[in-house]
Amino acid sequence: MVTIIKNATVVNDGQSRKADVLVEDDIIVKIEENINQPCASQSVEVMDAEGCYLLPGVVDDHVHFRQPGLTQKADIATESRAAAAGGVTTYFDMPNTVPQTTTLEALDEKFQLAAAESVVNYSFFFGATNDNLTLFDKLDKHRIPGIKLFMGSSTGNMLVDRETTEKIFAFTKLPIMTHCEDTSVINRNMEEAKRLYGNDPDVVCHPHIRSRMACLKSTLLAVSLARLYHTTLHVAHVSTAEELDAFNSEHSNITAEAVIGHLMFCDEDYDRLGTRIKVNPSIKTRNDRDAIRKALADGRISVVGTDHAPHLLSDKQGGCVKAASGMPIIQYSLNSMLELVDQGVITIERLVELMCHNPARIFGLSRRGYIREGYKADLVVVRPNAPWTVTADGIMSKCGWSPLEGHQFNWKVERTICNGRTVYANGTIVDTAAAEAVRFRE
Repeated sequence: MVTIIKNATVVNDGQSRKADVLVEDDIIVKIEENINQPCASQSVEVMDAEGCYLLPGVVDDHVHFRQPGLTQKADIATESRAAAAGGVTTYFDMPNTVPQTTTLEALDEKFQLAAAESVVNYSFFFGATNDNLTLFDKLDKHRIPGIKLFMGSSTGNMLVDRETTEKIFAFTKLPIMTHCEDTSVINRNMEEAKRLYGNDPDVVCHPHIRSRMACLKSTLLAVSLARLYHTTLHVAHVSTAEELDAFNSEHSNITAEAVIGHLMFCDEDYDRLGTRIKVNPSIKTRNDRDAIRKALADGRISVVGTDHAPHLLSDKQGGCVKAASGMPIIQYSLNSMLELVDQGVITIERLVELMCHNPARIFGLSRRGYIREGYKADLVVVRPNAPWTVTADGIMSKCGWSPLEGHQFNWKVERTICNGRTVYANGTIVDTAAAEAVRFRE
């Protein structure tokens, strides 16, 4: 199978240039101007992308696809379709499913499920607990991105105590991705909120309960341990301006992720959207949102993910106690970031670094995340100046809703190519058999 993508503006390695891209089977074999059909005897698909931008497929380092065990909310089949519709060709799924991905058997089960059901490429974080450190040396470093460590705010037995946390930082060779919120601070804040506002405080209290101090205290602990033990640390979903000061070029082994919810919303939006934007860590002030946006450009934030976490709307009823935390957002993550490009927050070249190059580089993703000869053909075609509005009937996530319903975007994902095969085009899933388990550090 040969595909030539012609006349696109190719965005890669910090540059944008007009070029054609030749794909043979699942590999990019040539990138240059005016590529012609290589052989008359071959069947060639020529794709005219005039007026469009060609980006590497997005690598989302942070999703919750809910399978196994929580499939009333979402599953690998539905959420990977939403990913494809959003230009995402690779995702790393989190371990807090049922059962949790904290045993080798549970990890293998997830890979089997994804092999049967995923539309785009996949891998899975292995979850740390107080009791499974001895399993880390048995993990295949070529198969998974790293270890997910909940330093607060977890379910089940995945909240790891201080002693075990330090051992994990000291002995783990794989990258560690942390969720940083201090549980003791949150618990004190919740007790006070309940005293003042009743047993289920309104969602407007959420950023005061899951406060900036809870985030900062935990993040500073993670960063200090990574510096002490020279651990590769990636801090998930940074939500405050203060945390950003912990990340700089002096410690290249320590990086930070921002997620779409904290980039698109602030506490002023609780009145309009209520618990639809209730997430952990909480969405905080406009100043925090703007500081995180600034950090996208200056390098303190290295990766943009989604923390895509679907819930049924019935799960989102209530306040700070009863309403579930999490939002479905993967289908609109690239569109949202392209909106920030239009607003001058970042350049399109920086967008590609944040959503494609850097997650591939930080986690050692093999031959993906770039448009380079010899790399896997994971690509997305996007068209500017093509306005459209998010409507309920276009949502592919199983939960069936989005906090962005009614929002108008100016960019459109026209085509998503995974391993050289078109998996999504103009509103339709085209191919459901293109996905692969990705590899690392090869």
